[in-house]
Amino acid sequence: MTTPALLVIDVQNAIDDPKWGRRGQPEMEETIGELLAAWRERRLPIVHIRHDSTDAASPYRPGTRGNEFKPEVAPQPGEPVVDKRTNSAFIGTDLMDLLDELQVSQLVMTGVLLENSVEATARMAGNLGFEVVIPEDAVASIDRTDLRGRHWPAEDVHALTLAILDKEYAKISDARSVIEALP
Repeated sequence: MTTPALLVIDVQNAIDDPKWGRRGQPEMEETIGELLAAWRERRLPIVHIRHDSTDAASPYRPGTRGNEFKPEVAPQPGEPVVDKRTNSAFIGTDLMDLLDELQVSQLVMTGVLLENSVEATARMAGNLGFEVVIPEDAVASIDRTDLRGRHWPAEDVHALTLAILDKEYAKISDARSVIEALP
């Protein structure tokens, strides 16, 4: 069995900004905390991804409270942090070098937003040959309005995005099953 790395993507205070509207999956942070505890107990690789927005109006802008990691999922000393400026954690970062150094081929991806940075990172990881696992209860989505003006609740956005990613780019699972399968 391959050693899995846990990626915690963009779980920063900015995700609570009212700008995003209603978020689904309120249990996400707690679930990621459970995954982090399991990884730390087994001394498996963890990588935290921090979005450093270049948009002056973004709550993810460096130097703001929104740019800080949420306390319940914050990195511990020694856990690497990869700073990104685009939706994919592979673009313009040292993530690939870090994963090569860690000698991992399986990535368990958690975080926000599923339909944005998690999806972009998962698609690229799949194309790069990584086995990607997404625990559906450790990622979150927000309400969206499509180009025709139809409102889509976060739960529907979540379900559809997972269905699109399933099998082609990632294996969809849940945190409990992921933890039970750990070496």
